[in-house]
Amino acid sequence: MSEKQSENVKLLDKRQATKIYQVLSQHIQPKPELQFRSALDLLVAVVLSAQCTDKAVNAATEKLWKHVRTAQDYLALGQKKLEEAIHSIGLYRNKAKSVLGLCEKLVAEHGGEVPSTREELMALPGVGRKTANVVLNLWFKQPVIAVDTHIFRVAHRLRLSDKPTPEEVELDLMQVTPKKYLLDAHHYLLLHGRYTCQARTPQCGRCPLSKLCQCEERKRVLP
Repeated sequence: MSEKQSENVKLLDKRQATKIYQVLSQHIQPKPELQFRSALDLLVAVVLSAQCTDKAVNAATEKLWKHVRTAQDYLALGQKKLEEAIHSIGLYRNKAKSVLGLCEKLVAEHGGEVPSTREELMALPGVGRKTANVVLNLWFKQPVIAVDTHIFRVAHRLRLSDKPTPEEVELDLMQVTPKKYLLDAHHYLLLHGRYTCQARTPQCGRCPLSKLCQCEERKRVLP
């Protein structure tokens, strides 16, 4: 969002944001689409999901996790075999390197277990704030919001934030999101952005928020 646009946007207050979440909660089941059975599964899956669909990640990890269940297992598998296991995923060489790097650090510093703080997670190779927040939210049930491209876009279109960086948008969302919806806010906004408020072809005609939304895309599509 440009500086000029930002000056003209009046952001929603918590009361108005509550209406947004009330509607989303009636239409969206806040469940992850990535498959996982452990904290390590989730961490690895999120690292693999960068610039890749959840469906593609699930297809690769379904086979991988029949043989690899611990950080030690990944290290024993090694770079070449891990690359072969995830070659169907984009950027698989770099992702394999990141997975092995984080597993090495988990074994060396955390007894092979995934830590439960953002600082410790972000100290792992290939783990940024978004990935850390996903793990904290989904596995450790912490009320945090991981801002990806979908959530960044939806937050701006719904006037929940006008900030230029994901971390700033995250802080705005944490402030404006009612406590009741904080734990599931990530998936409400993510799934809304993934299937309805899409980047190039937003489905404004079937959007449950159309009466509450004043974004430019809606104004172009609907009377």
